Amino acid sequence: MGGHEVGNERQFTGIAKYFNSYTITGRRNCVFATYAGILGIILYFKLKPKKQAAIAEK
Repeated sequence: MGGHEVGNERQFTGIAKYFNSYTITGRRNCVFATYAGILGIILYFKLKPKKQAAIAEK
């Protein structure tokens, strides 16, 4: 019949153990990684030094 197999739980290894689309924890970790990446990009552009205009000596 269709549906989930109760006795056959997936065994993940490596990075798939933490980032997968089969478990709630794996999905949550993917969301956290996406949010962290977006936040990192925003912080990079907000905090990087601004270019200063060249100061002409007199």
